[in-house]
Amino acid sequence: MKFRRKNKFAAEVATSSLNDIMFFLLLFFLIISTVANPNVIKLMLPKASSSQQLSKKQVTLSVDAEKRYFIDKTPVSPENLEMELQTVMKDVAEPTIVVRVDKTLAVQDLVDILQTGAKLNIKMVMATSK
Repeated sequence: MKFRRKNKFAAEVATSSLNDIMFFLLLFFLIISTVANPNVIKLMLPKASSSQQLSKKQVTLSVDAEKRYFIDKTPVSPENLEMELQTVMKDVAEPTIVVRVDKTLAVQDLVDILQTGAKLNIKMVMATSK
């Protein structure tokens, strides 16, 4: 005697929890992307029509609206700026500094920084926002 089954077994994948997992992954990456660059001091950068990317070790010199100087995130007094730049760039073959200056500062402040870089033979690149 041969008995037949009326209900055949069908394999299926439960996908109801995938929506929750994708939502949490999206949230995680959004939060991480905002924290991804901790060496940035919040500044309003001037605008430029084109931009250029650097692929070297990046040292950032930031000057905020109150004329406070920062090398990466370390505060530096304007009087000690030249000495600090020398110590930071002494072992670098091609010294390059990204200068981030607040757009409300006078042009003379930027010129003073660029003269310091020229005196130390350091290439300086100004950061702008698109």
